[in-house]
Amino acid sequence: MDFWYEFASTYSYLSVVRIEQLAEATDVAVRWRPFLLGPLFTAQGWLNSPFNIFPAKGRYMWRDIERICAARGHPFTHPPGFPQNSVNAARLALAVPEQRRSAFSRAVFRAEFEQGRVISDEALLADILRDLDLPADLIDEAKSDSIRALLREETETARKIGLFGAPSFVTEDGELFWGDDRLEQALDWASRS
Repeated sequence: MDFWYEFASTYSYLSVVRIEQLAEATDVAVRWRPFLLGPLFTAQGWLNSPFNIFPAKGRYMWRDIERICAARGHPFTHPPGFPQNSVNAARLALAVPEQRRSAFSRAVFRAEFEQGRVISDEALLADILRDLDLPADLIDEAKSDSIRALLREETETARKIGLFGAPSFVTEDGELFWGDDRLEQALDWASRS
């Protein structure tokens, strides 16, 4: 199953902290696919997150995230600014070897939504690489034309398959599930495909 996530997405954070355990329990292999929601929103005529465009929706989202995290026993801190600029983190996630992408991504989400850190900060991203024993030169690789192109391709693929939000889960047979509250349903579907 493909797990499409956006580093600036609060609801992606909810899935990131639990997807691997749930996937293991259902014997579903998960491919981590970072992408950018900004271009998808722009194509819909939005110049910002719908949670900022519609203040009542934004207030609800923050309270919803707080309730869900409290119920699940996950820490949560409002990050500074929303949505954060996630381009550097997404590029770096694509530069990290695929078998280490989940660990890197979890660390970025935890820095943002548990510690309230700014994920566009190159020093923070370098610290995460170091903490995970990943090569520091991945920072430079993430700035390469090939990785920039790969992130554009992934975001375009997300658009082509009909994604409109994050997290999204796409099973091997092409079934799309959107939202953290659909994670279990997506895994169940994938386990039967």
